[in-house]
Amino acid sequence: MLQSTDKTVLHCYPGLVALVTAKHESTQNIMAAGWHSYISYDPAIYGVAVAKERFTHHLIKNSESFAINFIPAEFAHYIEGSGKLTGANGDKFTTLKIDWKSGETVNSPILKDAYVAYECKVIDMQTYGDHDWIVGKITKFHKDSTKFTDKGLPNFSAVELPIYLGQSKYIIANQSTTVKEVSLDKE
Repeated sequence: MLQSTDKTVLHCYPGLVALVTAKHESTQNIMAAGWHSYISYDPAIYGVAVAKERFTHHLIKNSESFAINFIPAEFAHYIEGSGKLTGANGDKFTTLKIDWKSGETVNSPILKDAYVAYECKVIDMQTYGDHDWIVGKITKFHKDSTKFTDKGLPNFSAVELPIYLGQSKYIIANQSTTVKEVSLDKE
C-alpha cells in the first residue's frame, strides 16, 4: 500500500548510467552519473546533474565542455570504478585501463568501448539543491551502428546493456530479456 512520507524517496533507478568525461588543459576525468537526460531533440541538447564537489565539475566549468558515454554491460566495471574512485587521486582512465580518443569538437575523452557518445558544449549551468544541472548542446554524435536495429533500438543480439539498480547491482538487458510492445488496444 502506498503511504505518505516527508522523507526524500530516491527512486530513479533502474536506469542507464552515463559516463561523463571532461578535460581541461592536461587534466581529465570520468564520472558515473545516474541523473541525466535529453532536453531537446532539435537542436540536440543534453543535461547532467553534477555535484560541485565532484572533481569533474571544475573540469566542465573551466573547459565549458563534456562528453556523455554509454557502455555495454561487459564494461560495467568502468561505471563502478568511475563512481567510486576520485580523479583527485590520479587519472581514472589509467587506473581502470579505459581506452579513449579525443573528441572532435570538444577536448573531452570519448570512450572507445562506448556504443553511443555525445560531445557537448556547455550552454547553461544552474544550481538546484546539492547539484548543478549542466546543459550542453550536442556538437558531435558517435554511434556503433552494429549495436542497433534498423529502427534505432538496441540490438540485443549485439549488445548487452547494464541497467543500474543501485548498490553496485545491475540488470543486464540482453537477448534473453523480455521485450514487450504495449498497445492502447485491449484486444
